[in-house]
Parts: sequence; structure tokens; C-alpha cells
Amino acid sequence: QWEYAARAGRTTTFPWGQELEADGLYHANTWQGDFPGFNSQADGYLGTAPVKTYAPNDWGLYQVIGNVWEWCANPRYQLLQDFKQAQPLPSLADLKGEYAIRGGSFLCHASYCQRYRLGARNGADALVTASHIGFRCIK
Repeated sequence: QWEYAARAGRTTTFPWGQELEADGLYHANTWQGDFPGFNSQADGYLGTAPVKTYAPNDWGLYQVIGNVWEWCANPRYQLLQDFKQAQPLPSLADLKGEYAIRGGSFLCHASYCQRYRLGARNGADALVTASHIGFRCIK
């Protein structure tokens, strides 16, 4: 579901095309400079950037790449056939193991994680808190 919404019907690496820096501009809040020693803040942000800082994808979703990883309801490692079976979301008391996080964050850099691509994922312990992991509010 996350990838479907983030791709907005595209088959490209990023919502705007194939390159992270299209037309010489940053289109997502990722680490700019030499990781981890120096962030040039070329886009003006050392940490998170305000919503709508960058252009939305083709379906109007802002910042699906970079800024903060977004929690997904499925475990980090899940077989394709498992996605075909509807399963209820676990309660907080039942959260165990790693859950998928998608989209990358302001700490991602080409020399480090590169998981800010639409098709990439990472994982985090279900009960972890961090400044670079969040969730998306929808209405």
C-alpha cells in the first residue's frame, strides 16, 4: 500500500524520475554533503523539513521520499503470498520484532543507506523511537 501510493502510477526510482537530484535540485530531504561528517544543508534543513517543502508526487502526496522513514503495518520481512491474506493490525501490546519502514530519511545518503528509493525498505524494532522515523497522517 505504501509503495502503491508513493509511486503514484510511476515505474521510476523516485516519484519525480530516475535521479535523486533532478535538474540540479534536491527533490527530497536526504543528507547533503559528506556523510556522516558534514551536512551542507543545501536545501536549508539539517533535520526534518516542514511538510510541503518539496513538490508532491503525481497523486498529491508530499515527501514520500526522505525527511522521515514511515512505519508500515507489515513486518520487515514478509513473503509475497502473506500480503495476499488480509490480517488485522496488531495491538500495541502484541508488537514484537521488526516492522517495515519505507521512504528513507534526512539521514540517508548515497554512500550510506540509499533506501530512499521507492522500491526499498528497511526495518526497525516495533517499539523504537527515533527522530528520523515517523508516520503519515491521512484523511
